[in-house]
Amino acid sequence: MASTVRKMMVAAVLAGMLALTMAPAFAGTAASPDDTARFLAGLPPAADSPLAALANDPDWQQHAHSFNALFAREDANTLSKVRAFAAAHLGNYHDAMLYFFSGPDFLYATSFFPHASTYVMAGLEPVGDIPQLTDLPRGSVDQTLQNLQVSLNTILNISFFITKNMQSQLNEGQVFGTLPVLYVFLARTGKTVHEASFVSLDAQGNFVTPNDHAAGNVTRGVKIVFSDGNGPNQTLYYFSTNLGDDGVKQSGFLAFCAKLGPADSFIKSDSYLLHGENFSKVRNFLLDHSANILQDDSGIPVAYFDTKKWKLEPFGHYLGAMSLFPGSGQPRLAELFRNAAPLDFGIGYRWQRDTSNLMLAERLADATGATAAVNPSSITPVDGAEGIAVGSSDTPSWAKSHPHFAAAKNTPPAQHPQQEQHFVWGWGWGYRR
Repeated sequence: MASTVRKMMVAAVLAGMLALTMAPAFAGTAASPDDTARFLAGLPPAADSPLAALANDPDWQQHAHSFNALFAREDANTLSKVRAFAAAHLGNYHDAMLYFFSGPDFLYATSFFPHASTYVMAGLEPVGDIPQLTDLPRGSVDQTLQNLQVSLNTILNISFFITKNMQSQLNEGQVFGTLPVLYVFLARTGKTVHEASFVSLDAQGNFVTPNDHAAGNVTRGVKIVFSDGNGPNQTLYYFSTNLGDDGVKQSGFLAFCAKLGPADSFIKSDSYLLHGENFSKVRNFLLDHSANILQDDSGIPVAYFDTKKWKLEPFGHYLGAMSLFPGSGQPRLAELFRNAAPLDFGIGYRWQRDTSNLMLAERLADATGATAAVNPSSITPVDGAEGIAVGSSDTPSWAKSHPHFAAAKNTPPAQHPQQEQHFVWGWGWGYRR
């Protein structure tokens, strides 16, 4: 009898310990977007944050140590050189910065173009969700940190994500998609996140409320307002959308971008999609609406740049087409790179130093074609409500689930022949399954 009682007491204690391990740390207590971003990035949240107690956990301490080392190495080897390149060659900044086929790569967007007031990034990767971390079981939080470490190790080593790996690494658990990566990059580049909300665009590129089911075919995204130190507020939009011709003709994404006026555009590691006719609408849009285009050789083929309208400046080494992307070689680009300026960092598919290339295309002052600037504040949301706060109980259903992954599995690869290799190398999780 005594033995039975002891066993029951031990079982009760173990059950209690398990419950404490699985239970949320501060259920019902909301953490600010900035504290959430810092926590995911391995940076200490504010002392009075409900996440402060979780930051004392040994697993989080290991996460912070790992990210401190990873980002310090990347800054020393690459990002500091990217910022120096930008300061030397990209002084003519514009208010809007466009980065299509980006996935969540805010890291390079802000390193090359730190002064943009509005960043617009896009890809097929889902926006995802970041529920209140204090409402999640401890095990879910630990799994999220582990997924981030594995996922970001790739881009911080070779400058781009390998899509087939990201597919599983950030499609697990309750914290998924591009949002957690965007938060990490914002925090690790010294930004303060002020607010984050889910947004949607109608076919005319105007905001509609994210849960407005009567709006028809809408483009889903997230809006993040942040600042760099004591600097002015800046805005980052990420939209999950099909950038192929069959997709953009049905969405309001390009209409939204056009309202921002002439922009600085950036293209890298996009699986040479802009070389094909399936992406002619986006290619033409960038040529018509960009004041500057910075790209590697996977971007817009040099043959599309009219030298009467564009000044072309090459950097680094163009080594020709990669075997994985047959037909992407550009003899004219090889000629342009005969007298290229040096590039002291690696970027893109040929990410090793002395094998990478960048081309800066600057629209000449007397060239026409770019639209006039429009104040972003003129893009009026419906009923004055641009979105639903990330982490709130009103999070739209499309952000809570993984609809893009499920839908993509039903899309035969043959429908998008130009996108085949994108599954292997680029950002677009949904281009090929």
